[in-house]
Amino acid sequence: MNIGELLGADRVHCTAEVSSKKRALEMLGEMLSTRLPKLTTGEIFDSLLARERLGSTGLGHGVAIPHGRLEGADEACAALLRLDRGVDYDAPDSEPVDILFALVVPTESSEEHLQILAVLARMFSDPETLARLRDAGSTREILDLLGRWSTGDGD
Repeated sequence: MNIGELLGADRVHCTAEVSSKKRALEMLGEMLSTRLPKLTTGEIFDSLLARERLGSTGLGHGVAIPHGRLEGADEACAALLRLDRGVDYDAPDSEPVDILFALVVPTESSEEHLQILAVLARMFSDPETLARLRDAGSTREILDLLGRWSTGDGD
């Protein structure tokens, strides 16, 4: 599976002005609900927030991957939020987060969930990829960049 296929132009927001981690998660819930009609924005937000309560999904270097498995999700779906100014996210390096990649998968998709998270962790640990994401001038540029990454599962 291509990471870019998890996204859509309507689920990538650049230069969004967000004041808090909670508001960023709410915005991601809103974005994801456009692709997951069986789930409400609130249900998605609650799932992402519940996962954060277990421990921050901040990776460091200004990146977080809020994620969850949800009944009612028929397929893996993602949203990306790039912020003008990072928000406090309780990341391990204490740096503000300005790139959030939210992922929702069906409840029974444990293996797929782990594969996608592993690819995302590799992708977001690449300094060149991060620089290009931060410099991208459009949603299309971001989608093209992320479209180069694959879970390697043959899809």
